[in-house]
Amino acid sequence: MQLQDVLLVTIGLLGLFFGGNWVVKGAARLALSLGVSTLIVGLTIVAFGTSLPELFVSLDAALKGVSDIAVGNVVGSNIANIGLILGLTALAFPIAVRQQVVKRDLPIMLVVSVLAIILIQDTQISRLEGALLFGGVIAYTVISYFLELREKRTAAAEPDELESEFGPDPRRANRLFELMRLITGLAVVVISADWLVQGSVNVATALGVPKLIIGLTLVAVGTSLPELATSFIASLHKENDIAVGNIVGSNIFNILAILGATAAVQPIGINQRVLSVDIFIMLAFSFGLLLVVQSGKITRWQGGLLLAAYFIFTTWTFATHGGA
Repeated sequence: MQLQDVLLVTIGLLGLFFGGNWVVKGAARLALSLGVSTLIVGLTIVAFGTSLPELFVSLDAALKGVSDIAVGNVVGSNIANIGLILGLTALAFPIAVRQQVVKRDLPIMLVVSVLAIILIQDTQISRLEGALLFGGVIAYTVISYFLELREKRTAAAEPDELESEFGPDPRRANRLFELMRLITGLAVVVISADWLVQGSVNVATALGVPKLIIGLTLVAVGTSLPELATSFIASLHKENDIAVGNIVGSNIFNILAILGATAAVQPIGINQRVLSVDIFIMLAFSFGLLLVVQSGKITRWQGGLLLAAYFIFTTWTFATHGGA
């Protein structure tokens, strides 16, 4: 293992964090300036923006023939989003959860997770299956928007509510500036993703750790840093729709858009461990979150429980990496 590989991983992680946040803030302020509601922003624009690191890392890994990192990144990120990010966030600031998320968006996340399990049973995701998955995220976004219109939840938030998460009233945002911030963030994310994959593969090879394990843990947590920053800050400012919607939307996006787009470009082979173990752990975390939020909130002790479950998963993953 060389110092330059460690530097590539470190710089890649930092780049994903800052670039992802520029993308999120730019996209969200643009959307809010057009009158899109904060819940829709959380479930779609912010969720998709914070998932861009996963998208570019998985695409880059698949194109380089490292499908274990591509798949492990998605599965590991979904587990980290629930266990690590919502766990940490709720431990610090208990989170209120809107009934719409409990009754509609979380069940959709579960259905999408089950769909992923069904599709990988033949140990691969073909280009056709990838295209179908990607079509699913387009349908989800469009349906969410029109349901929001029907439920009359598109009224613009009060300026002070918007200021708390996205700076001065986004309805008066400089759209050209926000567009440039968005484009710059995308460029940083693309470059950082390439460096992270390259460095991670080299480090894993040098240490004898399977690439799948690196994807499930280091890369997954690294690409989930924008979600952590967004949900934590949103929860701090009581923007619970963004804090929870960001995670639920990201998990839906990770499966439909990231696996979909990646497989459409380059068919993905599925590691036997993912097929028989890790994908079901992802489903268990998703189902556990659905049970936790039935009361309409995630309390501190529930956040601690989610966090403990994630650390158990991570410890067990490294302890059993010989079977990866």
